[in-house]
Amino acid sequence: MPPLVLLAGMNCTQDLWADAGFGAEVGGVVRPLLDHPAMPEQVDALLAELPETFVLVGHSLGGIVGMALALAAPHRVAGLCLVSTNAKAPTEAQRDGWRSWLSQLDGGLSPRALQQSILDPLLGEAFAHQRPDLVTRVLRMGDDTGAAVLRAQLEMQLTRSDLLSRLDELRMPVLVVSGLDDVICPPHFHTEIASQVAGARLVSLDAGHLLPLQRPREFGDLVRSWGAQHRFAVPAASVRR
Repeated sequence: MPPLVLLAGMNCTQDLWADAGFGAEVGGVVRPLLDHPAMPEQVDALLAELPETFVLVGHSLGGIVGMALALAAPHRVAGLCLVSTNAKAPTEAQRDGWRSWLSQLDGGLSPRALQQSILDPLLGEAFAHQRPDLVTRVLRMGDDTGAAVLRAQLEMQLTRSDLLSRLDELRMPVLVVSGLDDVICPPHFHTEIASQVAGARLVSLDAGHLLPLQRPREFGDLVRSWGAQHRFAVPAASVRR
């Protein structure tokens, strides 16, 4: 069975997936770091690093990299799960936001502080106020990402291009998952993605942008059932409650 590749989003770490129950019993799990300053360079680095075939689950920036990789080497990707993501070219407002974060990093602001500034959009207001344990983990992901990697990810964001118009080229099974309360990548972004891919499955869960962290059991079960439907086993482990 093909291994599972997990690509976390910007300023996130593999703790994003920790409670979803993706174990290493079948085929293995690969958790690459997104640390290149340009999208084509990141895709090439992953293709050189990853197994010959794999199932890819990508969140946010990880999903964007996943789409670019699947378009570049569709024969390598047995299945593609896209979570809390966006296939469109960046807007000028997004570019300005990433440049502002780069300037703030230059001024000495930490990835943790930048993460703190968008807690409500990341988790949704209710989660951010009712789940201090998740807030702690989200801020720790900023600490663990570090300034150098966040800088590379911000620079990579600035090299993004439109992928939506090309998604009809994809022929592998595709699962698209959105958070109902995600204001960063709202549900209609995912409807657009699914509408471009023949046979894509679209599911929404009650979560914000950090869906795998907020709804790990539901998300993990969803990915495993999707894998079983398409006859590739998604490695399973005990899920922390």
